[in-house]
Amino acid sequence: MADSIPAPFDVKLMNIVANVAFVLVALMLLAASAWWVLRQPFFPISGIKVDGEVTHNNAVTLRANVAPQLKGNFFTIDLARARTAFETVPWVRSAVVRREFPNKLRVTLTEQVPVAVWGEEAGSKLINGFGDVFEANVAEVDGDLPRLDGPIEQAGQVLGMYRVLAPMFEPYDFDIAELRLSSRGSWKVLLDNGAEIELGRGQSDEVSARLQRFLKTVTQVAGQYRRTVADVERADLRHNDAYALRLRGVTTVSPEAPRKIK
Repeated sequence: MADSIPAPFDVKLMNIVANVAFVLVALMLLAASAWWVLRQPFFPISGIKVDGEVTHNNAVTLRANVAPQLKGNFFTIDLARARTAFETVPWVRSAVVRREFPNKLRVTLTEQVPVAVWGEEAGSKLINGFGDVFEANVAEVDGDLPRLDGPIEQAGQVLGMYRVLAPMFEPYDFDIAELRLSSRGSWKVLLDNGAEIELGRGQSDEVSARLQRFLKTVTQVAGQYRRTVADVERADLRHNDAYALRLRGVTTVSPEAPRKIK
């Protein structure tokens, strides 16, 4: 029997290319079919499980508010958009969304923890411990929170100043009711006994040093008029190496002029 004649190289090459093309077309058809199947309403999301310490929302309300915003089925839903939808709910600080086979979403929520009210009394903003300002129903807050105010882009700086100054009043049994930063960079404190203290401009180290000098001497000064620190009505620390002081029940030469102490 005669030996078979080997196929020319170009014929072999054409066979290889044809086989590869056939495999690629088959894979593309398979992928398209699979994608078509996944996009059909065969795999709907039948439930949303909510985890995390949720005190200002409940799972039923969250599902009712967010579910209409979720598009797609178990396989095609955009988890990033789903996370954004949950994070738009009041009091929600962050959300982690993942699929749970075969047909559910599991959402782990972290709620906002307010440390102060932000802005004017008529507002509805709070600030968390990270210096982020968020919208919420202030009436839902438990306990008395201080009020912080200032340019919104400096909210973190205002919170940082509060954390520096608040402990300085603790030995005198006073709490900061309000801390404000003006648009010109000047700080002002309102204590829970109604006393107002103008702190002036500066970073936390400058302002705290100014306040420390005041607190070290105000008891002695008030004692000269048979008054205590609790009788301070207003203090202005914006003077160099001195401060102006007004005490309850103590009059000065001018009824409107506070006494300047060096």
